[in-house]
Parts: sequence; C-alpha cells; structure tokens
Amino acid sequence: QVQLVESGGGLVHAGGSLRLSCAASGSILSINTMGWYRQAPGKQRDVVAVSTSGGSTNYADSVKGRFTISRDNAKKTVYLQMNSLKPEDTALYYCYANIRRVGGFRHSEYWGQGTQVTVSS
Repeated sequence: QVQLVESGGGLVHAGGSLRLSCAASGSILSINTMGWYRQAPGKQRDVVAVSTSGGSTNYADSVKGRFTISRDNAKKTVYLQMNSLKPEDTALYYCYANIRRVGGFRHSEYWGQGTQVTVSS
C-alpha cells in the first residue's frame, strides 16, 4: 500500500512563510512527477507546483517568485517553501505523486489527505 503524508500547514500572517512536506511510503518502485495542488472553499482544485523526476519544475502564475518546490528522491519526499504568503493563498493543500508500486506495470496517481494553510491579513 502506498501513502502520502503531508505536514507543515498552519496559520500565518500575510507576508509570512511556511514549508510543506510530503513523504511517500509503502511498496514503491519508482516516482515520476510529484507536486502540490490546492483547493479553496467553493473552488476547484488547482495545481500550485510540480516537479518531474528529471528535475523540471513548473508553477502556477499566482505563486511564481514566491513558492519553491523541491524534492529529495532518496527520502521520497517533496517540499513546498511558501514565502510572501497572501490571504488568497489560503486553501487546503494536497500532495500528489505519480508512483509505480513494486510488482506494478504502470504509474498511478496518489494523493495526500491535505494540509490546511490559512493566511490572515
């Protein structure tokens, strides 16, 4: 069984910083893309940042220059450093990974349970 466990969410004032972590565990053979999505109340889930196994990264326009995604492949962990936070960054943040399980034949999508980020003005 594969699990993604997020940590690092919380309440912060506008202009502050938070660092999210997401660790994958279980019978994992390989991980391709890892990333972060977020969903605000009443809105759809949108991509925030993604990191490919080849080292490429992509960001939503709204977070470029403020957020940085990184990953430690040995630890099967992806991070999201969030600086200069704004109230509009308030959302439930979900970790995502494209994982091939041991004994599996293809990669499949896995999601974490979500971690709340609240930015006060």
